[in-house]
Amino acid sequence: MKVRDFMITRVFTVKPSNTIKELLTILNSNRIGGTPVVDDNGNLVGMVSDGDVLRYLTPKPVGFAGLVYIIEDGDMEDVIQDKMKTPVKEIMTKRNILSVHPDEDFERIMRLLSMHRYKKLPVVNGAGRVIGVLSRGDLIDNITKKIIV
Repeated sequence: MKVRDFMITRVFTVKPSNTIKELLTILNSNRIGGTPVVDDNGNLVGMVSDGDVLRYLTPKPVGFAGLVYIIEDGDMEDVIQDKMKTPVKEIMTKRNILSVHPDEDFERIMRLLSMHRYKKLPVVNGAGRVIGVLSRGDLIDNITKKIIV
């Protein structure tokens, strides 16, 4: 079996210039936890997840044992509202992005997802364009449908 047998081809992507608010709208309305970040040609330039958003929005601990937090001017709700305007490029993972090709073996992808604890891998063609996504949940779902049944 190959990646193409399991990948999702209806891929939701964002651009580096999209705001966190736009990203959250895409994640929430499509019930997904992350998405590839692509340039104007559809080439992979990063990945961004709900975890990246939460880390960005969470107050930063300072002081003794991290018991004191810095809250920027205003209350937390105002701070979060202001941070919604931040471009995705500020929080996305840009380096060491692992992607897979549609012709790669199922066995290798299972190892990658389990060893590195990746939740989602973008599938790119030879030109570097995102053509699919492979997630752990989708993989388990497809294993159940194609192998167990």
